[in-house]
Amino acid sequence: MSKTPAKTKEWTGTTGGSRFGQKALLFLFHFYNVSIGYIVLASVVPFYMLFARKGYLAIYQYFRHRQGYGKIKAFCKTYQNHFVFGQCMLDRFAIYAGRRNFFKVEITGNEHFLRLLDDEKGFVAASSHTGNFELGGYLLSQDKKRIYGMVFGDEAKELMNRRIAALGLNNIFTVPVVDDMSHIFTLNEALQKGDVVSMPCDRNFGSVKTVECDFLNGKADFPQGAFALAVMFDVPVIAIFVMKVSFSKYRVYVRPLSTENCEHLNKKAKISRLAQSFACELEDIMRQYPEQWFNFYNFWK
Repeated sequence: MSKTPAKTKEWTGTTGGSRFGQKALLFLFHFYNVSIGYIVLASVVPFYMLFARKGYLAIYQYFRHRQGYGKIKAFCKTYQNHFVFGQCMLDRFAIYAGRRNFFKVEITGNEHFLRLLDDEKGFVAASSHTGNFELGGYLLSQDKKRIYGMVFGDEAKELMNRRIAALGLNNIFTVPVVDDMSHIFTLNEALQKGDVVSMPCDRNFGSVKTVECDFLNGKADFPQGAFALAVMFDVPVIAIFVMKVSFSKYRVYVRPLSTENCEHLNKKAKISRLAQSFACELEDIMRQYPEQWFNFYNFWK
C-alpha cells in the first residue's frame, strides 16, 4: 500500500452538460423514448472526442496497451466506448424522467447478495466506473437492509434531488463525499448497525491511501477505503457490476471477493488481498465488456 502524491484531478466526477441541457433532457424523456437521444448522440460523439482530447487519448491508449488492439480497431472501439458511455448517461436521465419500466435487468450471482442480506452482519458492495452501476440502484429493490451509497456531492441540485428520490424508493440512502471526510463516520455507523455500504473502488475521493494491484497487463493504484472498512469491521465484500448488454437491457454481476487463507494475515495484507481480488474481478468484466471502461484519464502507473 502507498500514498498517492497530490496532483491535479484529470476528472471532475460531475455529470456533463449545462443545467439547461440537463433540464431539456428531462423534459424530452418525459414525453419521448430514450432512443431519440441515442440517435442524436451518434452524431455528437465525434465532436466530444475531438474537443475532450485528454479523455479520448486515455481511452485510446487503454484499448491499445491494455486490451492489445491494433490502431484502427482501437480508434473504432474508442468511438464505441464514448457512444455507450453517452447511452448510459441518457439512460439515467430517462430514469429521472420516470421511464424505469423501459429497462430490463437480469442478475448473475444474486444468491450471494441474498445470502448476505439474511446475515446479521453488514457488508460492503464494491462498485466501479464501468457499465452503469447507478442504474441498478434505481431498478432493483430490497427491504432487508438499508444501503448507504457513497456518491460525488457536487452535482447540480436538481439532479441530486432526483437521484436521492429515485434511490430512496429502493431503500438506498445517498452519502455525498465531503471535503472534511465526515461521510466516513456515516459509513462506519452503517456497518456497525449491520447495514450495507456501497462504494466505488476504482477512484480516490479525497483519500490518498491506495493499494497497488496487477490489472490488465499493468500496475494500477486502487483506493483502499472500502477494503479497509471491511477489514476493520470484519465484514464480507462483494463486487457488483451493472453492464449494458442491449438497447434496453442490463446484466448485473454479483461476485464475492475471495478471503480464503486470510486468517493469518495482518490488517495491511488483508486489505491488499481484497483489493487485488477486486482488481481481478474487474479485469474479468473488462475482458467481457472492453468498451464499457469509463475512467477517462490515465489510470495505470
